[in-house]
Amino acid sequence: MPFREESNAVEPLRYSAVLTHHWFVRRRGGEKVLEAFGELFPDSPLYTLVHDPAGVADSPLAGRRVYTSFLQRLPGAARHYPKLLPLMPLAARRIKLPPVELVLCSDAALAKAMTPDPRSKVVCYCHSPMRYAFDAALSKEYRRTLPLVLRPFFGLSMALVRQADRVAARRVNLFIANSQHVAERIKRYYHAEAVVVYPPVDIPPEPALGPRGDFYLCVGYHTPYKRLDLAIETCRRVGRRLVVIGDGPDLARFDPRREIHVEFLGWQPAEVLHDHLRRAAGLLFPGEEDFGIVPVEALAHGCPVIAYGVGGATETVVPDETGVLFKQQTTECMADALERCEGLTFDPLALHRHARQFGKDRFLRDMREVLESVMGVEQGSLTVRRNRPENVASGLCPGRRR
Repeated sequence: MPFREESNAVEPLRYSAVLTHHWFVRRRGGEKVLEAFGELFPDSPLYTLVHDPAGVADSPLAGRRVYTSFLQRLPGAARHYPKLLPLMPLAARRIKLPPVELVLCSDAALAKAMTPDPRSKVVCYCHSPMRYAFDAALSKEYRRTLPLVLRPFFGLSMALVRQADRVAARRVNLFIANSQHVAERIKRYYHAEAVVVYPPVDIPPEPALGPRGDFYLCVGYHTPYKRLDLAIETCRRVGRRLVVIGDGPDLARFDPRREIHVEFLGWQPAEVLHDHLRRAAGLLFPGEEDFGIVPVEALAHGCPVIAYGVGGATETVVPDETGVLFKQQTTECMADALERCEGLTFDPLALHRHARQFGKDRFLRDMREVLESVMGVEQGSLTVRRNRPENVASGLCPGRRR
């Protein structure tokens, strides 16, 4: 995949705009995209369903004007917002956005369902269509988190959420997907084409060149579909140490006293995460992700990646060059991939060079090009020219508006 070496600063865009985001409670991958949008629009306010100022106190957007929905007034909303999903269509629809030229959504739920001014163009950077609404297995998982009294109404609630999401999608002038994998899901669920612009990843100036440690690393917000259980069982089987960084509901399933080969560190600041990426023998990435920023961060630090070969990992990990992909989510298959990885030699400089294709400078250039293409056409007659072939982003495709 070619990469342009220049690193020129990207000037803010001149259009009047507002930013929308599903919920702004913790800095994860979607919030890093939102923060990059803030660089393109430094004076634009942010609209979100739920906001936890303490959870994002270290964000560059901490001082931004933030407007929330009525969900913000519910007790415990900042912690229990996933359980409020049935109320989110109404909450989003009741947010009336001001009359601006551009509404730029960062969305994995219903940020695009806020009500825009009819004259505004709506561009949605889609991290993924809602997994809990469209994926049957994850929908069942979500249902189990609800109080028993609410479970009989779950099917109807999800049907209304899906309907509201699809109605909101029809108002979008252009979808931008964070991977080809997500672009396919956008087409499947929303019947719309999407531009692919990979999300921004923090890339250190150089990778770690020293010897690697004797432990593997698993990082993220741990929910069942991320398959932390597979990483733990695989390391037990092959007798390897595992360090787990991050929080999430799935951690409650594991007893640290039993998993003596695992060190659970919980949430850690960036400097601790980066220190482990510089020293780990490899990053284990056993779940199906839409893109996956953590594997690219690992490569940027010279750390090879062992990943399930479905979804975004197939777009960031080059088999036997930057890591190893395995085909089935079984301990046998993952253990074979781990042992195969140990038999390979990886060049940290080559891993770092590969990761630089996903840096923030590239993201800002590509986003500026896409947005200027969108804003340069008449409302309702959107045709976006194809991108330059050397660009990391895919060819720009026309958006869809009904």
